[in-house]
Amino acid sequence: MSATRRVRVTSPRARAPRPRRTTITSEIDAQTQIGEVYMRSLMRAQLRLALLLLGVVGILLTGLPLLFTAAPALREVRLLGIPLPWLLLGVVVHPTLIVAGWLYCRQSERTERDFAELVERS
Repeated sequence: MSATRRVRVTSPRARAPRPRRTTITSEIDAQTQIGEVYMRSLMRAQLRLALLLLGVVGILLTGLPLLFTAAPALREVRLLGIPLPWLLLGVVVHPTLIVAGWLYCRQSERTERDFAELVERS
């Protein structure tokens, strides 16, 4: 029986330190100034979206009572036996809020997805 000889195979590069690339993820995790800039930009985009949507919904919702104050004749209008102010405030406002919430979630997720793609690309 012949003894088999074992040979260890190593690469000369195995011991050489690999250059370390700095990524956005490591910058964010390490809470460096660059990472803070990226996080602030994400938070600023989210805040801008929230304020924009709040402004649009606020104008629409405060516009209804102002409309009925400016045009008192509209208070007397009835559709299907229901006064117009009740119909608008009871039926139109709720879908408006639901659509606003849906739009906010959709845009917010898109902003986060774009940010994640930026982080992964780097």
